[in-house]
Amino acid sequence: MGAPVRTIAAADWRADFPALNQSVHGQPLVYLDSAASAQQPGAVIDAVARYQREDHANVHRGVHTLSQRATEAYEGARDKVREFINAGSRTEVVLTSGTTEAINLVAQSFCRPRLAPGDKILITHLEHHANIVPWQLVCEQTGAELVVAPINDKGEVELDRMLELIDDKVFLIGIAHVANALGTVCPLDEVIEQARQRGIPVLVDGAQGVPHLDVDVQALGCDFYAFSGHKMFGPTGTGVLYGREELLESMPPWQGGGDMILEVSFEKTIYNELPYKFEAGTPNISGVVGLGAAIDYLQAIGMANIASYEQELHDYMVAELQKVEGIRLIGEARHKASAQSFLLDDIHSHDLGTILDHQGVAIRTGHHCAMPLMQRFGLSGTARASLAFYNNRDDVDRLVAALGKAKEIFA
Repeated sequence: MGAPVRTIAAADWRADFPALNQSVHGQPLVYLDSAASAQQPGAVIDAVARYQREDHANVHRGVHTLSQRATEAYEGARDKVREFINAGSRTEVVLTSGTTEAINLVAQSFCRPRLAPGDKILITHLEHHANIVPWQLVCEQTGAELVVAPINDKGEVELDRMLELIDDKVFLIGIAHVANALGTVCPLDEVIEQARQRGIPVLVDGAQGVPHLDVDVQALGCDFYAFSGHKMFGPTGTGVLYGREELLESMPPWQGGGDMILEVSFEKTIYNELPYKFEAGTPNISGVVGLGAAIDYLQAIGMANIASYEQELHDYMVAELQKVEGIRLIGEARHKASAQSFLLDDIHSHDLGTILDHQGVAIRTGHHCAMPLMQRFGLSGTARASLAFYNNRDDVDRLVAALGKAKEIFA
């Protein structure tokens, strides 16, 4: 019951997102905060509304028609996810509430039973809090150590140093595909290759990767890949954990309840098969239906087309920002996607965001759930403009003009 697939031309992209057709403070909206949460196309909104109007029922448990239709739509979305990321099997696609739940699931179900004092979890200095705190928790629980690979002043992982840190004590590596605060594309190929040589599992935080890049988890060779629906033009409260089947099979359930069981008695519980043993309770059915519709929409455009368009637009944005007197770009990695952090003169990022909002330009300000990264640069926060394929050069020009207005006000 997903949204119908159609071929989408570049001129249609922006028109498909109704939220963009509004004014803020009397100015046409320029939305440059997609790294926090992307807008939804009409096809996603309509798919969720259609489900709520016509098909709402619980999944997997009913023999009546509405339950069967809801189950078909929900499981159909899982199949779309499998194809979208090229997982080897639908059993490798665990539906979650988002990237955060997916990473916590791996930390508590895969790592916690296996970690011992002296073991290490290796991450990078670029990570979002969701790829830091779950590992801190499991290290506190087990006596393992969290090790952090450094970054350089451009916001790039110091690859040689990270590879040196991969030793026989490293139990798992967690690394972002694309860093949310800076837009840095991380060197996954080299890290995963080194990890595979030592038999070390790798979890990729793909929250900022999936919306902007063509992701093939089998080609990447990662063991886990986590991402969120709301970053990829779907509803909030949806997400995915991809895991290699043999690893998921070896992991105990993380949460107990309905739907993750085959048989329950007071003496013993027999757990459900993959992927359902990790999906306790009634899921966000309408959200997952919307996630499936978002995948239909992205597939109709083509992720390679999106990546190419966004790269050109990102390059344009960076070039135009560099022309602004007093601008300081934070994060100038050679390989980037979607986002650019910056500061302007001595204007606090929150003040800058407020002034831009009054010009109709929506950006993100603050630490971007990456406080250790901000500390690395000696900052409390930055302004961040993040792009999606519904943005265009006019949006960038409006951003630059709004920054000029901010300079006038603070002059």
